[in-house]
Amino acid sequence: MVIRSPRAFREKQNIDARVRHRVTAIDPRKRTVRAENLETGKAMEEPFDLLLIATGASPILPNIPGIGARGVYTLSNLQSGIAVREAVDRQNPRQAVLVGAGYIGLEMAENFIRRGIRVAVVEKAPQVMSNLDPDMAMLLAEELAKNGVELFLEESLQGFELQREEVRAVVTDRRTLPADLVVLGLGVRPNSQLAREAGIPIGETGGIKVNEKMQAETGGIWAAGNCAEAFHLLSRRPVVFALGTVANKQGRVAGINIAGGRAVFPGVVGTAMVKVFDWEAARTGLQEREAKQAGISSAGVKIEARTRAGYYPGAGKIFVKIVFEPGSGRLLGGQIVGHEGAGKRIDVLATALHAGMTVEQMINLDLGYSPPFSPAWDPVLIACRQAAGQI
Repeated sequence: MVIRSPRAFREKQNIDARVRHRVTAIDPRKRTVRAENLETGKAMEEPFDLLLIATGASPILPNIPGIGARGVYTLSNLQSGIAVREAVDRQNPRQAVLVGAGYIGLEMAENFIRRGIRVAVVEKAPQVMSNLDPDMAMLLAEELAKNGVELFLEESLQGFELQREEVRAVVTDRRTLPADLVVLGLGVRPNSQLAREAGIPIGETGGIKVNEKMQAETGGIWAAGNCAEAFHLLSRRPVVFALGTVANKQGRVAGINIAGGRAVFPGVVGTAMVKVFDWEAARTGLQEREAKQAGISSAGVKIEARTRAGYYPGAGKIFVKIVFEPGSGRLLGGQIVGHEGAGKRIDVLATALHAGMTVEQMINLDLGYSPPFSPAWDPVLIACRQAAGQI
């Protein structure tokens, strides 16, 4: 799906949107951008008064033999998704290997299984979804196994076996897995090299350093999206979250300020969610591990409840984990795994994090109730009660 074409930009907003052009250099002193027309090869230099860098992020690709073979894919944009879909339709693969058990790996596992393809997932960590605590991630691992996905945890990608430059197997440090198709989901890194080469300061995360107005430290230049840092409201540290929600908000703030308005982007709490077969999983704020890394004392409680009133048809399981500061009761984060209706409950926790609420304050939140949607005590509030009881 294309949200808006270059023609629509030109006719409705009088914006000259040049697709199929690659920027090759930024010169902050001369206030120019050099670019190349990828269709004609023509080089050009464009002056600027104000500049927004929104170069996104690129998939992490290990430097191993065979990484560029036919049948090895990454997923990072619309075109790469189309390429995988066309390969499945054209080749009708029997065995797919997914390297990485993050969002991309788990979502692709479900979709390949639904297409009748055998799926193996290779992950070097001891669990799937490293941004969940292990006890919550285990629920997703069990759901994957129940649906026929083979999980190979604590195994590292070593290379590929090829036949006529086409992938035939994935080699880990423990085994060789046959593969007609491979999708790499090893994370992304900010596309900040252009900025770095231009002398624009880069942060410790590898993203472009910006303030709350999305201004870079070089005058007249802004950055937004997956190439730019954000401020984590809990850890108080710079982070890069390659999420469309964050990128859209940052782009809005940058655009308002570039146009002469006033807007700020105060920061993020790392809210994200994914669907894995019949389970929904979501997280926000800090895990217990992340709180420890940030030097924040933390404790956690986990409860099991139902997504709807227990007597109502379709009520499913929901597990809610609350991470909080023992002394103050301040909410630090939360994770939710459950059946239909579980995932979006994470928004209650995300809102509470932005408001700086304690778990005791959350107990009395006036959340909506009706048997088709929730028990009288919403599972999030039950978890908050359990946390408050420990303080």
